[in-house]
Amino acid sequence: MTNPLVELQKLGQSPWHDNIRRQLLTSGQLKKMVKDGDITGLTSNPTIFEHAIADSTDYDETIETLARQGETAREIFDALSIEDIRDAADVFAPVFKRTRGGDGYVSIEVGPEFAGDTAGTIKEAKRLWKAVDRPNVMVKIPATREGVPAIEQSIADGLNINITLIFSLERYEEVMEAYLKGLERRRAARKKIDHIASVASFFVSRVDGLVDKQLDDKIAALGGESSGALQALKGQAAIANARLAYARFRDRFGTERFEALAKHGARLQRPLWASTSTKNPAYPDVYYVEALVGPDTVDTMPPATIEAYKDHGRPEVRVDRDLDQMRQVVEQLEEFGIHMDEVTHKLEVDGVASFGKSFDSLIATVEARREAVVQRDRMHLRLPGNSLRKEVDAAVEQLAVAKFAERLWQKDSTLWKPDDEKHQAEIKIRLGWLDVIEQMQTRVSEMTTFAGEVKRAGFTHALLCGMGGSSLAPEVLRETFGVARGYLDLGVLDSTDPAAVLAAEARSNPARTLYIISSKSGSTTEPNAFFAYFWEKVKALKGDRAGENFIAITDPNTRMERTAAEHGFRHTFLNPPEIGGRYSALSYFGLVPAALLGIDVGRMLDHATAMAHACGAIIPPAHNPGVVLGAVLGALAHAGHDKLTFVVSPQIGTFGYWTEQLIAESTGKEGTGILPVEGERLEAPAAYGPARDRLFAYLRLDGKHDRAVAALEKAGQPVVEIRLEDPYDLGGEFLRWEIATAAAGWLLRIDPFDQPNVQESKDNTVRLLAEHAASGQLPAVAETLWPNARDFAERLRRHLRSAKRPDYVALCIYCQRTPRREKLLRDLQAAIRDEFHVATTLGYGPRFLHSTGQLHKGGPNTGVFVQFTVADPVDVPVPGEAYTFSVLKQAQALGDFQALLAHERRALRVELGSDVEGALRQVLETVQGKARNAGAAKTAPKAPRSSASKKTRAPARGAARVPANGARQSRAKTTRAA
Repeated sequence: MTNPLVELQKLGQSPWHDNIRRQLLTSGQLKKMVKDGDITGLTSNPTIFEHAIADSTDYDETIETLARQGETAREIFDALSIEDIRDAADVFAPVFKRTRGGDGYVSIEVGPEFAGDTAGTIKEAKRLWKAVDRPNVMVKIPATREGVPAIEQSIADGLNINITLIFSLERYEEVMEAYLKGLERRRAARKKIDHIASVASFFVSRVDGLVDKQLDDKIAALGGESSGALQALKGQAAIANARLAYARFRDRFGTERFEALAKHGARLQRPLWASTSTKNPAYPDVYYVEALVGPDTVDTMPPATIEAYKDHGRPEVRVDRDLDQMRQVVEQLEEFGIHMDEVTHKLEVDGVASFGKSFDSLIATVEARREAVVQRDRMHLRLPGNSLRKEVDAAVEQLAVAKFAERLWQKDSTLWKPDDEKHQAEIKIRLGWLDVIEQMQTRVSEMTTFAGEVKRAGFTHALLCGMGGSSLAPEVLRETFGVARGYLDLGVLDSTDPAAVLAAEARSNPARTLYIISSKSGSTTEPNAFFAYFWEKVKALKGDRAGENFIAITDPNTRMERTAAEHGFRHTFLNPPEIGGRYSALSYFGLVPAALLGIDVGRMLDHATAMAHACGAIIPPAHNPGVVLGAVLGALAHAGHDKLTFVVSPQIGTFGYWTEQLIAESTGKEGTGILPVEGERLEAPAAYGPARDRLFAYLRLDGKHDRAVAALEKAGQPVVEIRLEDPYDLGGEFLRWEIATAAAGWLLRIDPFDQPNVQESKDNTVRLLAEHAASGQLPAVAETLWPNARDFAERLRRHLRSAKRPDYVALCIYCQRTPRREKLLRDLQAAIRDEFHVATTLGYGPRFLHSTGQLHKGGPNTGVFVQFTVADPVDVPVPGEAYTFSVLKQAQALGDFQALLAHERRALRVELGSDVEGALRQVLETVQGKARNAGAAKTAPKAPRSSASKKTRAPARGAARVPANGARQSRAKTTRAA
């Protein structure tokens, strides 16, 4: 049976393969196609290389090697493409030899960055020519205005050139002239020209793509008799354009001028028909190939077109037929207002732009693969035995089969709850964090300009008033980077404790403080209460100009947006709405405060972008650092290691603040979940007991904890270590942990974007505040325990002893956070762990209600809760409300306690009174066994009436001098952040 592709060659046309990938070379498939006579040359382009790299593992080994050598994505692609082109040229060497240089060429392309640079194109063409170092390579140069003189020079330099992106007859004339001039210049320099080959790539189907669309528009507009004539012209323009070009080729190379060159061995510059695959399904699959068969031509076809032509092609010379009819097609199009010069000019402009876009996409693909290697090398998983490794491998495979990464980046809401339309609808509007990085990169100037504006306006401090997702990332950034010289010293207020509110007020002059009211919904109780309080203070100082001291960060169309407009806020940053609070670190909620601190937000976003590349849809799950981390979290949680314990280098020590909320609120529901253990003092392995319920996450910026973590590994504890190069890597870590949490949620079969039990405590608070408004007091809690009670030690220790693996203890305290209290509570946390051998967490209320509070009620019933409340010696009214901050805090604590009991959690309520530190010391001694028979300790308070019923009093002298957000906020020394 005859092969139509071989028959084409007999008619003088060379079929070239418009495709390359390493597997074609390594499998021998390309060599077989050459041997069978199917193809006699090969072309490549950025899109082809992108698919080859993205859709296979063929290049992984080389990419890994070069990435570890520090090569950039551009350098890696350069090495990959040169290697492939060189190997392909060797495959076609027999054709080149057999045809004495008439065929057997392989093309490599000058990058799009040189499309408008003649000198750059010349230099790059020489570099590629030398790098491939094969006589049968062609360098592709686009036929732009700047490319034409580069073509002439490259020919004069003795290079084989494939001129690409030719659409118009006029440009084609310029290309042929450049070729002839180059030969003539070389001949004049007494250099050989018999080895130089060139093809002129004339693009075909794209012409019909544009012309047919214009015809359809006119058919729709005109109708009537004209529509028939217009319809008849569809699918004619591309073939007419190409055949007229072939006629010009014959004319130009049939002259005495070329004959003079041919005597010295000059070769024809053959027309190459590019883009001959059929884009319009209404046309036959070999429509353009059949129409343009002719001698001294090349047709470069993608694999599907080659297969189709081999199957049912009918080789016959047609390219020189019906030239008068072809001219009539052009004339008729002109009559209908479709001008071929305009069409081809647009196609050239669009072609260059598309070339650039394809190349950018290619480099992004290589960058993704490169960055995945870098991030994978920075993450080390150490698991004891084989069973946990098998669990993780199985989880990775499940995520791969589900195409998790691909569907995640497509924002496929059916990933998590495939049979629940209500969940899917909610998830659909919570995936904006996946593309917020790109959005924020366009707004860096806006944020940095604003930061400069408020500096020049005389502001020295900023106070972020928020809760949960709106406050945690800014606090992490403040504690990690400090304050750059001249920028605003940012504090965070996320406590309704009246002492904390007063301390926040006292830390700076309100007239020179910028208040950031940060609330996604715009209706969150705490930020609104903070706003009401500080608005009153600033208004007393500045009157109608008070709005100058306020900005809002909120979603569009919220109550907070309206409030900001009504009060004349200095600025309102409207965040992309499809982002949940705990996924908002890389949005305005995290980045505006960062800019005010003087952090280089552009640099932080660059690190986030690098992580996005590494975790992209094209990265196989086993190599995807976000997906792998998610597999580790989910698989180990299934295996009982659901206590995710953070070990963090000191400079980034507060990273767990943010991650705690992300993981606990996202996974703690439907009776399952992962418990983050943040801030726990790191001890020797014996402190964690013989049982296995931990997974240690070691975020390493320095080596301070290396020995302790190594000891944990040696003792058989599972550890995932992530190495950061500098603090700006937090930008990438925000995204990595978001992706990992989404993947772990998928493995746990829950919706990681809702928080059903958070609202429960909020509703309880609203109800209790209504009761207080009606009666003047909050209901008493019968089970409240006092440290001075004779049975306190017995009852507390009995309560704590009820925690058996896999249980945990949660310390929940409603008070202002101060350095002394933080130390005592961390001592208590460690003491409970050491005494009872269970993981122990610490949360300040009401802050934790927006994070671990979800897991406490919605997660597994393995928590043993100790709620601490305190008496407020001073109180602060909430302007416009019937309650004070103390009442609000106590209502939140009581509402949370009631929610715990409603979910049948083991909960104990302890009232510490007004001497908080003294009472905490007594609790600590009790846990340590030093005060088991304690009676009425001196530091223990008497049981008073609920302080919520007391009359509001003014603050005591000096009470407001305590830092607004406690131990971490005490790092007020100005440091350089950028």
